[in-house]
Amino acid sequence: MDNSFASLPPAFYTRLMPTPLPAPYLVGVSALAADMIGLSPQQVADSLDILIGNAVPERSQPLAAVYSGHQFGVWAGQLGDGRAILFGDVATTQGPIELQWKGAGLTPYSRMGDGRAVLRSSIREFLCSEAMHALGIPTSRALSVAGSDQGVVRETIETSAVVVRMAPSFVRFGSFEHWYNRKKTDELKLLADYVIDRFYPALRDAENPYAALLEAVTRRTAHMIAHWQAVGFMHGVMNTDNMSILGLTLDYGPYGFMEAFDANHICNHTDQQGRYSYANQPQVGHWNCYALAQALLPLIGEIEPTQAALDVYQPEFAAKIDELMHAKLGLQQLEAHEETDRALLDDLFAILPGVDFTQFFRRLSGLRAADNSGDDPLRDLFIEREAFDAWAERYRARLQAENSDDQARALAMNQVNPKYVLRNYLAQVAIEKAQNKDFTELERLLSVLQRPYDEQPEHEHYAALPPDWASHLEVSCSS
Repeated sequence: MDNSFASLPPAFYTRLMPTPLPAPYLVGVSALAADMIGLSPQQVADSLDILIGNAVPERSQPLAAVYSGHQFGVWAGQLGDGRAILFGDVATTQGPIELQWKGAGLTPYSRMGDGRAVLRSSIREFLCSEAMHALGIPTSRALSVAGSDQGVVRETIETSAVVVRMAPSFVRFGSFEHWYNRKKTDELKLLADYVIDRFYPALRDAENPYAALLEAVTRRTAHMIAHWQAVGFMHGVMNTDNMSILGLTLDYGPYGFMEAFDANHICNHTDQQGRYSYANQPQVGHWNCYALAQALLPLIGEIEPTQAALDVYQPEFAAKIDELMHAKLGLQQLEAHEETDRALLDDLFAILPGVDFTQFFRRLSGLRAADNSGDDPLRDLFIEREAFDAWAERYRARLQAENSDDQARALAMNQVNPKYVLRNYLAQVAIEKAQNKDFTELERLLSVLQRPYDEQPEHEHYAALPPDWASHLEVSCSS
């Protein structure tokens, strides 16, 4: 174990130890995440005291990082790891991976918080981190969840838990904003050089490495959000302190996957103004890149290369979402059909409100190019079936224009349109069982979510529409 972030000067972090929790118990382990760092699930399980922060690995240098950020579009000042403690990084075949406790106790950056995470939110982060990875979306990972019966106060008294999460780096847009706001150009440069040398070494030879860094991060951010939109994922709190400098989905709180389609859906009950609605995510991603650009401006030196770096966002997002949506529809990207395809997609989203997002795209693979004999599973999702029929005829004509083969198309579409996503009610069922020390549902759900594109007929009920009681579920920033 090493800790490269600890090589930065002390102003970047506070060294501290995690605060122990009594009588820890193991809640869950991701075998795939464990394999990523060269461990078996049993080796992870045998390290319970480390997983919950009651013991520290050899050569670990635990620390909490300082950063700042914009929250809901407003400058929030100094933030930092209020309940996260980085305890080091390990070498893997994919490069160094940092490990971090989330919920391991108070830090100097906890503000009014207690430094703890509750079992409910820890399970949600654990499951979604691994589900997003299985969907092929850039994300931090989750190694484990460990719990303790020690109570913490949220809306009610809940029990404590600690997630061990993993990423090549947890540096955020807000890490740069922190030094810019304090007019600390030396520290700003140290951080930028650290990120370039460790994660973007090819940029060191660029004419302006800092402009090149901004462009690379802007591109990665655009691609990440295009992936979110294509799968119907909503982050819920796209504050700049939750934006990864590596373009990873970071900090799972009040997230949600789109169910009955509503472009203006707000998954975060705290977001009263709808800043982070599904439809707004691409625009907010761009806004966040502007905040990063402002922070990097003292290093870039001039407005023109800064603006040029930002200008890649919209074309990169447009190209990526176009690519992803063509794949979801089983269509080739053909220049001759560019305008037709744009209209076809726009008109689809015009008739989609109220229709389950995941089920629609999954069932679309069964539509036949020659006739409407395969339409019924799709038609059943719509109240206005005539509107669907009209759209389906245009879609069928487009398939025929490229001589689409039904069987090959269905196979390809089912590799990009998941059957299983982490619906809120599925997480809630697993959470309620885990709160009673029954972790079998968590284990089963994790296994299903790690193969989201497979049929898994034995787990068909995990793809079902949410039950009526699920309409009352709400997630907020305390989730």
